Amino acid sequence: IKSNLEHRHSFVRRNAVLAVFSIYKSFDYLMPDGPELVEKVLLTEADASCKRNAFLMLFHTAQERAIAFLTENLDQVSSYGDILQLVILELIRKVVRANPYDKSKYIRCILTLFDSQSNAVVYECASALVALSSSATAIRAAATSYTQLLSSQSDNNIKLIVLERLQDLKRQHPKVLQEMIMDIIRALGSPNLDIRKKTLDIMLDLIVPKNIGEVMQVLKKEITKTQGEEGDKNAEYRAMLIKAIHNAAIKFPDSASAVVPVLMDFLGDANQGSAVEVALFVREILETYPQLRESIVKKLLATFASIHSSRVARVALWIVGEFCVEADEVASAFTVLKSCLGELPFLSENGGEGEMAAPQPRVEGRPVVLPDGSYASQMAGDESACIDPGAPKLRGLLLGGDFFLATVVATTLSKLALRSRAHVPPIAANMITADVMLLLTGLLQLGKAGSSAQSIDADSQERISAYLQLLSQPGPDVQQLCLVHCRHAFSAMLAEHRAAEAADKPAADTAPEVARQADDLIVVRQLRGRTLEVNALDLEEDDDVSLATATGAYAQELDFASRLKRVTQLTGLSDPVYAEAYVLVHSYDIMLDVLVINNTREPMQNLCLELATVGDLKLCERPQSHTLQPGENKHIKANIKVSSTETGIVFGSIVYDSQNAPPNPNVPPERQCVVLHDIHIDIMDYIAPASCTDLAFRAMWAEFEWENKVAVNTDITDVKEFLKHVISSTNMRCLTPEAALEGDSGFLAANLYAKSIFGEDALVNVSVERRADGKLCGYIRIRSKTQGIALSLGDKITLKQKGPA
Repeated sequence: IKSNLEHRHSFVRRNAVLAVFSIYKSFDYLMPDGPELVEKVLLTEADASCKRNAFLMLFHTAQERAIAFLTENLDQVSSYGDILQLVILELIRKVVRANPYDKSKYIRCILTLFDSQSNAVVYECASALVALSSSATAIRAAATSYTQLLSSQSDNNIKLIVLERLQDLKRQHPKVLQEMIMDIIRALGSPNLDIRKKTLDIMLDLIVPKNIGEVMQVLKKEITKTQGEEGDKNAEYRAMLIKAIHNAAIKFPDSASAVVPVLMDFLGDANQGSAVEVALFVREILETYPQLRESIVKKLLATFASIHSSRVARVALWIVGEFCVEADEVASAFTVLKSCLGELPFLSENGGEGEMAAPQPRVEGRPVVLPDGSYASQMAGDESACIDPGAPKLRGLLLGGDFFLATVVATTLSKLALRSRAHVPPIAANMITADVMLLLTGLLQLGKAGSSAQSIDADSQERISAYLQLLSQPGPDVQQLCLVHCRHAFSAMLAEHRAAEAADKPAADTAPEVARQADDLIVVRQLRGRTLEVNALDLEEDDDVSLATATGAYAQELDFASRLKRVTQLTGLSDPVYAEAYVLVHSYDIMLDVLVINNTREPMQNLCLELATVGDLKLCERPQSHTLQPGENKHIKANIKVSSTETGIVFGSIVYDSQNAPPNPNVPPERQCVVLHDIHIDIMDYIAPASCTDLAFRAMWAEFEWENKVAVNTDITDVKEFLKHVISSTNMRCLTPEAALEGDSGFLAANLYAKSIFGEDALVNVSVERRADGKLCGYIRIRSKTQGIALSLGDKITLKQKGPA
């Protein structure tokens, strides 16, 4: 081996160095001069790979020699190969942490390596600089290298890793990254939606008044690019841009005036999700910033005719009814709505559609989940069979059988008629009211004269009839109810929504006001135990992941009572082998710590724990064999990988050789087997409460095909108490606001939502009713994209719904 250190072929020398390293690490007495020999190779070697291996050995076995070599050759580090530079960077991090006084000279060396042609070296330089220095210059240099990698690399995985690093930097040094926001935004040029989403998330946290103008200009250009393109990815990207502009405009209202007109062009967008997001954004801006109302209302009235989605039209109509206050605005609103509704009657005398006696569109009904958790029927018309291509879109939707939209039209027209009384004489106001009542009567006739699939539902008919009665007797109480209380209810809902968003915002993203107090405890890494005081200051803080986290340990150790709950008995007390397992679920891993006790008076040889799994569980490695003396116990550990959210089962047996010698010495000892009790892995360890918008919940509910319907069978008699029990049993979050659950009622409908550690969504709709005998009845519907989570969650609810044990 020593002679091969000077071999003429570099690959021989390279492997000779690794051989010396392995021998010295395991048997240093065989080659006590190993570090000295390798140091000579390091000084004379020209091959980059040999040099790297030699330096790596010194780094691990004789660090003072590696430091001496680095100190003598600091100026030449930039000329070394990239594989050696990576090891040098690792050594610098160790040295500076041990001796902070040498930080300045080593940081100068790191700064020179930023000019390296290797992207891996540049990335490691940035990571080392962030770990070793907190000065603005160093952080700026690291952030610059990250943004350069972001724009130069074509691999999406590298871009996602770099964005994660930028997100970490943003939490610690937001002011430095605010200067570089335009460089980060360039990542929006990537076609990958995950990269775009992460970039927008980082950007939203870095927006300040100084850069909001430039950011909005970029977002306007990006959203304009998507206008002429089609496709699912493009529509999803447009929705993300609209949401980002929405959030930015809420934080900085001065910028809203520039972007709202651009966004309002998307009210007639083919993608309903984008159009609804714009409509909700406009509604919130109008309520929050009164100074923008006049211009936005004019733009809305100008673009109202292009809206062809029923949901968008409902929001737009509500806006018109609430925010058209001045005389000219009310007059313009009447003109636009009457032109969109067309001439009366909606139906001709012979039952056909007036001047448009074309074939009726095919109308289909399907159940949808409303925000309060209740079910409703939504009528969807076949747009390909539109009544008349030249008809106004609002009229076409009404003739297609959308009577929920008809009630919103009735509400808007009634509000406008009541507002007109403040601007015109009583005679003119009465004429306007009579005109509106005529339109409402036409809507009722349309509902009664249609086919069975298009006949008006009782609720819509009652609401339109109620507005007819209110308009016939327009007193001050009616005006107070329609024009004042509705706005107050919306303001309260908006305030509640913002409070919920603020509560859901992760605390990790908030910048710490005080890093450490002067009287905090100081913990030395070498002297501390497995647990760390919450307020203690670690002398060796770094961005490296600690060993405890890497091995799957909890950040906070479970107390004794919690550990006992996770213990499962596997065999009986009278069995030859007693076994019990402590089950710890950590992210994607399940750790089984099996305690095995020999209950017999004879030793057990070749005792082996044999495990098998059911479900998406995979045993990492087979546990090794052991020998147990009488009364002896051993802990056998087994790791299981989890790949999906599903209730898994671990089963198996313990086998061992009996000590009773057979009469024939050629016959092997008899193998004994003890079958173990099954271990059921709880689905609750995989899912966590999460939140999403009502629109996203309903979209997922319509998309997911796996549904598990569980009938309510419980001893609980109160509907609210039952809902709380279901929430606590399933580890889910109730999306239905508290305001919707207030009051004493015998009926309750609510939506629950949770997300698994694998990114899977779990949707639950609870609909219960208290019968006359006091018992609860109803159904709990579970929907998910995969069958496993729907079935497992249903089994959990069936098991737990009876009531608290």
